[in-house]
Amino acid sequence: MDRVKKRGESPEGGTEAPAARARRTRGRAKTSGNGEPAAAPALAPPGEPFVAPDPVLAPSILSADFSRLADELAILNPAVDWVHCDVMDQHFVPNLTFGPIVLAGVRGLTEAFLDVHLMIEHPERLLGEFRRAGADQITVHLEACADPRKVLRQIRALEARAGLALKPGTPLEAATALLPELDLLLVMTVEPGFGGQAFMPDMLDKVRAADAARRQGRLRYRIEVDGGIAPETARECRDAGADVFVAGNAVYRHSDPREALEELRAAIARS
Repeated sequence: MDRVKKRGESPEGGTEAPAARARRTRGRAKTSGNGEPAAAPALAPPGEPFVAPDPVLAPSILSADFSRLADELAILNPAVDWVHCDVMDQHFVPNLTFGPIVLAGVRGLTEAFLDVHLMIEHPERLLGEFRRAGADQITVHLEACADPRKVLRQIRALEARAGLALKPGTPLEAATALLPELDLLLVMTVEPGFGGQAFMPDMLDKVRAADAARRQGRLRYRIEVDGGIAPETARECRDAGADVFVAGNAVYRHSDPREALEELRAAIARS
């Protein structure tokens, strides 16, 4: 018979320091008392004007130097920046990156919010492993899920934020019924699978439509863009309604990554 874990113990057993537990639980969604997934994100209060979330920069470690990852992560401000983690399986997309073991290493190097983007087939099979490794938010692809609503609720049952990603060729209308379930909608602005691709400007219409649906439905999901994001394209996406900006090469392949971060922050700042 399995031993019942005591309050204050880590998932692996033993006493867990308060600071470590705070890092592990930060950014979690809530569950009901019976362990069922909590309700989807709340609507904006009736009678109050819709206010878009503050913009967030999410540098992608896919472009970082993994031989000096601690230094690469140290340039971020964990109080405001997210760390975007692109997980690829060489099946859903042609590239192969990393899994939960590496993510757990990233979790040990930063207190920043870990934004995990699963570009994998059958993501429901690995949700628990990525959550235990430290993912604060898990985004799955609509195209990879037989029952996306069920998968989103499984993510929330793990007390993580739930995101849904759309490939460039997938219309927003394919996800309309799922929007009330989301903490985040990821609009891919390149074809998923490789970093360093050119931004697809026709995806701006999808961002605008996602923002219009959010406002009309008084929903509170964030809109994230990923692919070819640099100061100019980030500004365009910001104007279209995006509020989370994934940037890889624009940060980590810049001659001065800290300067690149400041340029991106200025580009997405509220006017």
